[in-house]
Amino acid sequence: MNGQELVSSPRHPRIASDANHFILTFENNRFASELFGQFDQNLKLLEERLHIDARARGNSVVISGDIVATKQARRTLDYLYEKLQKGGSVERSDVEGAIRMAVAADDQLSLPTMERKAKLTMAQISTRKKTIVARTPTQDAYVRALERAELVFGVGPAGTGKTYLAVAHAAQLLERGLVEKIILSRPAVEAGERLGFLPGDMKEKVDPYLRPLYDALYDMMPADKVDRAITAGVIEIAPLAFMRGRTLANAAVILDEAQNTTSMQMKMFLTRLGENSRMIVTGDPSQIDLPRGVKSGLVEALQLLNGVEGISIVRFRDTDVVRHPLVGRIVKAYDSTYIAEAEEASRQD
Repeated sequence: MNGQELVSSPRHPRIASDANHFILTFENNRFASELFGQFDQNLKLLEERLHIDARARGNSVVISGDIVATKQARRTLDYLYEKLQKGGSVERSDVEGAIRMAVAADDQLSLPTMERKAKLTMAQISTRKKTIVARTPTQDAYVRALERAELVFGVGPAGTGKTYLAVAHAAQLLERGLVEKIILSRPAVEAGERLGFLPGDMKEKVDPYLRPLYDALYDMMPADKVDRAITAGVIEIAPLAFMRGRTLANAAVILDEAQNTTSMQMKMFLTRLGENSRMIVTGDPSQIDLPRGVKSGLVEALQLLNGVEGISIVRFRDTDVVRHPLVGRIVKAYDSTYIAEAEEASRQD
């Protein structure tokens, strides 16, 4: 190979390159093995997503292909290797996320999470139990919006991390003493909010509708601390109907499944915002379960509040789905059908 070799410190890979063909050599053999994955599965994922050729040779990898794609591969591997050096691990989802961000660095030159010299940095949320790192450019923008704005709308399809990241951010605020309590709420649409017809006490009536919020919370904080906080009222999980008439001060307040609120419910909830509080509203406008003819409060709020100072709206797409890759393709297929049906309906009108 006629390329010039560039040698850096032991913390970073050595690079030998000739345009669209280069070799990355990693000093730590164990990290290199974890980086490449079992049976080089992470390198195979790079090949599949970026349409390049990536072949492991000991603690080195030979990468060739389109010049832009090979730079994206290098950026991805560089970020993941640094993650391993800091004590982290590299799973398939981490590789997927790093690839998305590396590609976005070229597609979106003004992306705030890109540093000079093609280095990737991703926004993250840290609690005592775990650290969550953004896996898509939209997740990155969402996390940064949560840090800046007092009211944030996170809207888009299932599996994009809207609720999970919102709960993580709330847990982080509570642990840092920036808020005194967390309030998590959802509209109990399936029961028409007529909870009295359901069996059991009030907690047993509403728990099925709020289970996703519990699951996210237990993932962020030790179970015993969550249980104590709930008992002490520091963490409150309640249906939307329970918010009426209250002023929610010094709190991180999350409304999930907001597409199933009515206009009056949404206005009621948003006007609960009190001093030193943060409010996060999440939902998927394509999954409205309200009775026919009832306008979604989320859809209306997105129209009315767009551009209002202090409010940030982050829109996720099917490309931001971070569950199984098939979920993203399912969401895309359904969305395409809905769009086609809407266009056909508009032509008939």
